[in-house]
Amino acid sequence: MYTHKVHYYETDKMGITHHSNYIRWMEEARIDFLNSIGWGYEKIEDMGVISPVTAVECKYKSTTTFADMVIVDVWVEDVKGVKLKIRYDMKKQDGTTVCEGTSEHCFLNSEGKIISLKREYPDIYSALVQHIRKA
Repeated sequence: MYTHKVHYYETDKMGITHHSNYIRWMEEARIDFLNSIGWGYEKIEDMGVISPVTAVECKYKSTTTFADMVIVDVWVEDVKGVKLKIRYDMKKQDGTTVCEGTSEHCFLNSEGKIISLKREYPDIYSALVQHIRKA
């Protein structure tokens, strides 16, 4: 679980969090999640693997405002050799769902060529598989 406190600058003139921030929070939560399972971006990139985002989806359910605490539950929905799908469930402290989302990623080597984690980096692949959970 990752917790984000809504900053004033993340809100619009109406005091509502701008929709683009939820995608930023997904990235923050994803980085935190990968660090927590021992495969943070720095470690993976030091090994020559990059993982760009290939798709993002957000379903906005309720608004947030300045100083709200948003708790982001993050998990692996699916992982193939070359693709990863991560799911995010964002809630306020009172349990109100504010956003549900996913991000999809591929894996590239330092030359920008698609690689199979399952084949070339089985330890990373195994760690991701261990965290698969269905919504």
